[in-house]
Amino acid sequence: MMDTCISNPLTDCTMTKLDTTPFKAQLLEQRASLLGQLATLRGGDVTRAEASAEHFSRREDSQAQTTTERELELTLDSRETAELDAVEAALKRIAAGTYGECTDCGVHIPAARLQATPEAPRCIHCQEKAEKA
Repeated sequence: MMDTCISNPLTDCTMTKLDTTPFKAQLLEQRASLLGQLATLRGGDVTRAEASAEHFSRREDSQAQTTTERELELTLDSRETAELDAVEAALKRIAAGTYGECTDCGVHIPAARLQATPEAPRCIHCQEKAEKA
C-alpha cells in the first residue's frame, strides 16, 4: 500500500525526508532567484548602500530626495536579506530533519501551508501570535 503522505502531499501527515524533496527544490530555486536579484540590483558584488551612494550622488538631486531614495534602497535590502535568511533557515531545517515542524510550538505545519510558503517556520497559530507581538 502506498503511503498517503507521499501520494498526496496535501494531507497532514508527518513529513519524511522523501516528502521534503519538492520543498527543497522550490527553496533552492527561490534562493537562486533572490541571489540573482540581489546581485542585479546591487550591480554585482557591491552592497546596496554602495550602489545607492553611486546612484544618488548627483548634484542636481535635493538632499531630501537623496535621503529618501537611500532609505528606500536600504529598506529593500533589509527585506531581501530577511527573505534570503528565511529560505536559508528552511534549508537548514530540511538538513536537520525538522522541516515541517513549527519552530515555536513543534506541531506539524500542514503541507498546503508549506506549498504556499515553503520557508514558513511556524504554524498559522504561532505566526499570527508573532505578527501581533
